[in-house]
Amino acid sequence: MFVLFEDAGKFLAGRVLSETDASAQVELESGKRVKVKAANVLLKFEKPQPQELLREAQALAEGIELDLAWEFAPEEDFGFADLAREYFSAQATIAQQAAALLRLFEAPHYFRRAGKGRFRKASAEILQQALAAIEKKKQVQAQIEAWAAELAAGSCPPPIREQLYKILFKPDKNAPEYKAVVEASRNTHTAPLDLLQKAGAITSPYQFHFKRFLLEWFPKGTGFAPVTAPAIKDDLPLAGVQAFSVDDSSTTEIDDALSVQGLGSGTVTVGVHIAAPGLAIQAGTPLDQLARQRLSTVYMPGHKITMLPDDVVQAYTLMEGRDCPAVSLYVQYDEASLEPKASETRLERVPIAVNLRHDQLDEHLTAAWLEDASLVAGGVPEKAARFRPELSFLFRLAKQLKAQREVVRGKPENFNRPDYNFRVPGAGEHGPEGGEAVEITVRKRGAPLDLIVSEAMILANSSWGQWLGETGVPGIYRSQASLAPGIKVRMGTKALPHAGIGVKSYAWSTSPLRRYTDLVNQWQIIAAARHGRTAALAAPFKPKDAELFSIISGFDAAYGAYNSHQAGMERYWTLKYLQQQGVTELEATVFKEGLARADTLPLVLPVMGTSDLPRGARVRLRLGAIDLITLDVTGTVIQRLDAAPEAAVSAEDDSEEETVAGPIAIAVDVTDTSEDEAKAAPAAADN
Repeated sequence: MFVLFEDAGKFLAGRVLSETDASAQVELESGKRVKVKAANVLLKFEKPQPQELLREAQALAEGIELDLAWEFAPEEDFGFADLAREYFSAQATIAQQAAALLRLFEAPHYFRRAGKGRFRKASAEILQQALAAIEKKKQVQAQIEAWAAELAAGSCPPPIREQLYKILFKPDKNAPEYKAVVEASRNTHTAPLDLLQKAGAITSPYQFHFKRFLLEWFPKGTGFAPVTAPAIKDDLPLAGVQAFSVDDSSTTEIDDALSVQGLGSGTVTVGVHIAAPGLAIQAGTPLDQLARQRLSTVYMPGHKITMLPDDVVQAYTLMEGRDCPAVSLYVQYDEASLEPKASETRLERVPIAVNLRHDQLDEHLTAAWLEDASLVAGGVPEKAARFRPELSFLFRLAKQLKAQREVVRGKPENFNRPDYNFRVPGAGEHGPEGGEAVEITVRKRGAPLDLIVSEAMILANSSWGQWLGETGVPGIYRSQASLAPGIKVRMGTKALPHAGIGVKSYAWSTSPLRRYTDLVNQWQIIAAARHGRTAALAAPFKPKDAELFSIISGFDAAYGAYNSHQAGMERYWTLKYLQQQGVTELEATVFKEGLARADTLPLVLPVMGTSDLPRGARVRLRLGAIDLITLDVTGTVIQRLDAAPEAAVSAEDDSEEETVAGPIAIAVDVTDTSEDEAKAAPAAADN
């Protein structure tokens, strides 16, 4: 005797070796013996042979018209044999009964299972819905196959082009556009990114990098909802100073300005004046929420995405010719020894006499011009020459402050490498398109104006950080336990030393128009200036406030991503510069095995032929092909330029993170078989 039985959603047939009321021992055609529960046995028969029955039943099942079978089926529960007798004849054969079973089982949209071998037909309404869904699925699958064929042929369908960045980086894996890319990649054995490039989906490498960044951090776009800059209601006193700012020409968010009083009196007062949006923007308001969403201005060559709307920035920026609300730090110094005597924080209106631009002044305001009052230099703009005594004192003070910090650091700061300025003159209001000409100029680290501003900002950030700590007002600090390798700068709410800068504490407070942490700290500083020792009770953020930790966490992630994007876009424009200038060879310095740094461009690249070269060796490289999608270029050593056994490369220089091209991480997984496995699983289940 033979039996047909169900096993884990499959139908098998075999010869019965032994049988009890509860189960049967069955031998399959393969020789395998299985124990089958009596409840799972659906048919018993003497002939034909089991495999012959299954083959015949499968052939008959394919001919059963489901619509007709649904019409014949009774309204109540029924068995497969009952349907076979209705559909075929009252004397339905074993093969016909088995065929009815197979057909019923594979059509859950017509018949739902009501038990072992039993079914109930779906209502007419449900059936129509199911059939419509099946038809739609067929159409979608046909569309997927058509799109995949287009991609394989080297053409990108418009719907895929429109969702390109979503497909690559934040895909809906059930979307037909995504499935088409996966299918085409599988069929052509081509990586998804390469496939899309060949199909012309990526028309602009610049837009590829920019839009994938926007997708991650600005999915709703970079525009602002309508918002009004609130007025500063405080009746602020007017400071008796003439302040000046020093920024790049492209800077619109002028956060800081400087002033000097008392030259020649023996006691000089240096003022660091910071724009005061914190006097108007209150924590928890819509404008605060907007700033907290962005957390920082995003910079890149030829473009920036500001933290605050431009009209809000212009309301509080330290624009020349205006008396601007500011949070001011005044530090008194002995004019001869430069020893600090006292410090004070004031909330006031500060007259801004002029906005100086260092990119227009660096070549004129040299160290010699600042240190020697008798030196006459032509070409110094009148605006800068007017403040020569103040700038000279500030330069002298900056050198002193830097030297004092280096004593705490235990070693000098390393300014061996220059900074680079990128200009994209042809960029439009909404940023460059990617093909414009780019200019890259060198700006030496530690230039006089740069040193003056940086030391003044360090003075303010460290002084205010220490003051907040002394008054018990929490703030957001940056700290570094030591300069030992692997010890990184961390953000927290405690006033801890910053070994890298060489100060007792350091709280970012000088850029409240473009960094949210600085705006938060400004609120705390304003509270301290107004309330003194009781400020901890009045400040917006109280000690151990969980909101501060949330802000730190969000800022860390966003600021790191923004800096990474800026570095990537600078690398893009550097490679574009190489193409535009026709550079095929360049001079570089080996600083790690297999890596070299260009001498006159902001470029680190992998290099072949350095295994026998020491760190610090200067070489000439021949450049390989440039890939603007992966931001990749390699070099090959063609000449050693120095004869020294080894040039000095500091460990600190070696420890800085370098921007080197790497693989683009995309979210298209051509190995994902979960959907295929799901299709193979039984579509119906007991109800």
